[in-house]
Amino acid sequence: MLYFLLVILLPVVTITTVSNLIYNNSISDVQNVNTDQMIQQISTNVDFYMKNMENIINTLSLDPRVVSFLNSKELSNGKNTEAMEYDVTKAIMGFTPFHPEIVGIMVVNKNDLYISDIMYRISRDPLINERWYIEAADHPNKIQLFSKPVGRNVNNVFQYCADDVVSMSKAIIDDKTGKCLGVILIDIKLDIIKSVIESVKPGKTGFVYIVDSNNEIVYTPVNEVVYRIKDQWVRNLKNNIIVKNINNKDYKIMCKGSEYTQWKTVGVFPLDESTKTLRYIKYYSLSVAILTIVLAAILAMIFTRSIVNPITKLRKLMKRTEEGDLNVFFRSKYGDEIGELGNSFNNMIDEIKNLIHLVQAEEKSKRKAEISILQAQIKPHFLYNTLDTIQWMAEEHDAQDIIDVVNALTTLLRIGLSKGNEIVTVRDEIMHIESYLIIQKVRYEDKLDYEIKIQEDMMNFEVTKLILQPIVENAIYHGIKEKRGKGKIIIKGEIIDKKLCFTIIDNGAGMSEDRMKKLNKVLHGKNPGEIKLGFGVYNVNERIRLSYGEEFGLEYQSTENVGTIVKVWHPLITGM
Repeated sequence: MLYFLLVILLPVVTITTVSNLIYNNSISDVQNVNTDQMIQQISTNVDFYMKNMENIINTLSLDPRVVSFLNSKELSNGKNTEAMEYDVTKAIMGFTPFHPEIVGIMVVNKNDLYISDIMYRISRDPLINERWYIEAADHPNKIQLFSKPVGRNVNNVFQYCADDVVSMSKAIIDDKTGKCLGVILIDIKLDIIKSVIESVKPGKTGFVYIVDSNNEIVYTPVNEVVYRIKDQWVRNLKNNIIVKNINNKDYKIMCKGSEYTQWKTVGVFPLDESTKTLRYIKYYSLSVAILTIVLAAILAMIFTRSIVNPITKLRKLMKRTEEGDLNVFFRSKYGDEIGELGNSFNNMIDEIKNLIHLVQAEEKSKRKAEISILQAQIKPHFLYNTLDTIQWMAEEHDAQDIIDVVNALTTLLRIGLSKGNEIVTVRDEIMHIESYLIIQKVRYEDKLDYEIKIQEDMMNFEVTKLILQPIVENAIYHGIKEKRGKGKIIIKGEIIDKKLCFTIIDNGAGMSEDRMKKLNKVLHGKNPGEIKLGFGVYNVNERIRLSYGEEFGLEYQSTENVGTIVKVWHPLITGM
């Protein structure tokens, strides 16, 4: 063992020492190149977006409607003025719907007249005396960028904070006279820069931020390091790399300047990240050496296989049990301690199966008891007689709306109770949900509309009762009620692959894709408790799955702010 140890350690130590020196330089160089390319790409992308904004200004400056306004001296209250404002606004609106990053566009001519889509003058002070106007007019061939545009005489109807936007202005020059006709101002959301920067970052804990020509921060991700970086470091950095100690930790700082925007893109990442890989290599080499010695010793002890193999087999069976597979059994050739442990494992699995069956039986009994108690509390004949009296009184007063609601409620109760039967025809189930929707439509009036399309050849099949009402109720309270304007629910029924398929469609608030995926997992029995389900939806899904198998039940499709589609799969059951 000692000789083997010396033979193994000598090359390992030699290779580790030499390779660490090589890897250290190589990894550092590769990381510097990658970070430099990444910063350059971010700078190029930001320039691209800003050039796109300048192209919008250039296009607007050539629009005859905008040119006509720039040459106007005053805006009277006549129809011509309204037509001019409409035309210029229409020209602006030709761009803003296709560029969500644009907060607003304002066109100001040399006579201090302006037209904008959603921006307005705060006070009567001249806009032509604003800094963004003056600098654009003084440098007509260049764009002017202003980060955190505070103190302006301009505001936005959506009251965007100055920290959330960056402004661009450019002068419009008369080709004939060479004089400034006016300035176009565009406010741009910083979200577009944020998306470019936060999509990539140097290393695992590094970050990138942007400063303007005055070394004022244009955008930075939230962190405690960026505000400890001194301005002179970045001002004199240019395209070099410096290492600075911040909060007792060394950081590499790299910078790329843009000739177009005069902005600088600065990348910052911890120095220890480049050496972390080297440490991993050291530990890996040491681990390999130790592992080799251990394996040599293990191979000399072949009898340990009689212990390792059965334990590995038992561990795999336990892993399968953790994942929910209870159809496992441990078989041992020997009656030793591991064999006894395997027998105990088998007994434990059998006991778990018995307990699960017992709990399932108790749960079913509990549900039946709860339903029986609920039905016993409701006296159907008393309710029907009372509703009949209310209907008669409504007819006496010619209150047709009350008659409709009472009829719907009577149908709702009749089918809901159905003499304690758990199975009803599709026709009765559709009558039940239609009665429920009639009542809800009276309540919500013009906010709710519905449509029911059921294939006639499926009306006489039987289904578990009350499987549609909880889903429609969910669509109304969490979908239609949460949206603006009129909502609509469509209920379809068809036979697909020898299964009944009911589809409930609403154009309500919908849900995110992540929540929809979690919901479907819970409905299929995966990750229970990951998301909280309503009692009605959970009850419908469980009743169908427990009665007919896991291939049936509920399935959700949803798009946020568009709507939700719920499919209810039920087996074909003919009347006895």
